[in-house]
Amino acid sequence: MQLLWDWFLEPTNQQLCLIILVSLILGGFAGRFLSYRKEKRTRFLRRESDQAFFKGIQYILSNDHDQAIEEFTKSVQINSDTIETYVALGNLYRSKGDIDRAIRIRQSIILRPNIDETLKLRALIDLGLDYRKGGFMNRALEALNQALQKEPANLEALDAAEKIYEDMRDWENVYETRQKIARVSKGNHKHILAHYQVEVGKESQEKGDLAKAKSCFQKALSIDDRCLDAHLHLGDLHFPTQDYKKAVYEWRKVVSIAPQFSFLAYRRLEGAYGEMKNLKPVEEFLKECAESSGDAFTHMALARYLFNEQDYQGAVRELDSALALDPSFWEARKFKGEILLKQGMRDEALSAYQDLILRLNVPYLKFQCSNCGFRPGDLQWQCPQCRNWDTIGLMDSTEVDEGAASLKTLPEGRP
Repeated sequence: MQLLWDWFLEPTNQQLCLIILVSLILGGFAGRFLSYRKEKRTRFLRRESDQAFFKGIQYILSNDHDQAIEEFTKSVQINSDTIETYVALGNLYRSKGDIDRAIRIRQSIILRPNIDETLKLRALIDLGLDYRKGGFMNRALEALNQALQKEPANLEALDAAEKIYEDMRDWENVYETRQKIARVSKGNHKHILAHYQVEVGKESQEKGDLAKAKSCFQKALSIDDRCLDAHLHLGDLHFPTQDYKKAVYEWRKVVSIAPQFSFLAYRRLEGAYGEMKNLKPVEEFLKECAESSGDAFTHMALARYLFNEQDYQGAVRELDSALALDPSFWEARKFKGEILLKQGMRDEALSAYQDLILRLNVPYLKFQCSNCGFRPGDLQWQCPQCRNWDTIGLMDSTEVDEGAASLKTLPEGRP
């Protein structure tokens, strides 16, 4: 200590210590000043980034996606740490169809070190959705399966995977995926699972594996005994083997479950007239349905049967019953005119055809989805637009009439 004190008493050494002290003080002030400026600049940049982000949100709400992309790009250029902005930017690129950019953004998020697992999961699901929109189905499934390995009960990933399997018509995997969805979520999944089993059966039937097809249709009915498609196709399997009673039994189920779709069974029966030697079960079936359902198409089907049996008066009576239930049923009017002409009753036929001319532009069978309003050209069990099952039904004939009438009142040149 004495030596240190003696050293310090030297004037030169005192000057050196003073210089060091002043340097330390100035360095401290400079460090604090630079830190303050850096913090101030960081706050400024963060504020600029947040402003650009919120502007992007506003542009999204106003449906101006180009301006939204510009603002989000500005935001990530200022602050590249805001992953939420990257997510929004990727979604915008996907919505505009720029799949390559969307995919690159997701991949950059996934490859970031120390990223939060929740954000990585989100990026994997989004990557799967991007690949699906770009048509890369296998890559989409790979990304979604990675997400499901991290969180097997993730409904969004399961739902996206199910839709991809549907697009690929891989019905067995669709069925397995829906089973997983049913275990995770509440609600009734039986009718959907039944439809998927029917689709597996249809593929087997096309390949000639009738035993597996039959097993699938029966399994579908064990899941949901109200699955119309399963009853129809099971009847179709029985008919070629001349097991007509079983075929009619399955088609009769369709009428009892959903009378509005009776025409599906009747058309099959009409096609069976030439094959079946004993048509008594068909006659009993049609008469029973005509008495119980009160459906115009039922009477039409019975009229066709009676006409084939040369009971022309009975056929006309059934057609009159059909027209009493639904005056817009122009097919019944047309058939009635044909029968009357065949019997030489020209005046009566002319009267029937005059009524027919007024309704030629009104289709009888029109279908509409109860969920999204889509109108397909024919009956489909799954809506092509909203992808829901069993939501397409027959439009009321009065609605069809009103729609046709409204088209007549449009000015010329209007769609």
